[in-house]
Amino acid sequence: MRKIVSRETEAKKRKRNQLIIGGILVGIMILSTVGYAVNRESPSGAKKITYKGIEFVQQNGYWFATIGGVQFAFKYNPQETEEINGFATIRINDYSGKPLYISSDNLDAENELYQNLDSIILRRQSACLQGQTCSNKDYPVKTCDDNFIIIKEAGNTSISQEKNCVFIEGKKEDSVKLIDKFLYKTLGIQ
Repeated sequence: MRKIVSRETEAKKRKRNQLIIGGILVGIMILSTVGYAVNRESPSGAKKITYKGIEFVQQNGYWFATIGGVQFAFKYNPQETEEINGFATIRINDYSGKPLYISSDNLDAENELYQNLDSIILRRQSACLQGQTCSNKDYPVKTCDDNFIIIKEAGNTSISQEKNCVFIEGKKEDSVKLIDKFLYKTLGIQ
C-alpha cells in the first residue's frame, strides 16, 4: 500500500525532482560544449597563422577563426587575399538581422558566403538587380537600397560598392578567393 500524501507535498516533490533533472541536463550540456571546444583546439600538426591578432587554424581545407565570438571558415587565409584590390565600406554589423539578397551563377561563391553569413543575417534570397536581365524571372527585383551582393564572372578582378550593393567580379576560379577577401573587409580584418 502506498502512503497517503497531500497534493502540496506531492507537488513539492515533483518540482524538486524536475529541478534536479533540469540541473543535471544543464550540467551535461555545459560540459559537452566545453569538451567539444577543447577537442576543437588545434590538433597536433595543424597549420596556424596569426593575422592582425586573430589566430587562423587550418583544418580540412578551411581556415577557421573566431571573430567577435562567432566562428568563421574561409577557404583562403587573409595573407592569400592581400593582393586583391577591393573597396567596400559595409561591415558585418550592417548585415546583422537583415535579409541578404544575392545574384550569382557561381554555387561555390554562394556557399562560401552562406556558411559565414547565415548565422548573422535574417535570411537569404536570390534576387535580380533592378535594370539588369535575370536568368530566373521568378526572383524578386531589388535595388541598391537593399543589402545585395552581386557575383559576376568577368575578366578583371574587383570588389566595389554602390550604396548597399556589393559587386564582386572575377574569373570563376577566383570567385571563392574574392568572397573571402570581401568577408575579411566586412569583418574589418583587411
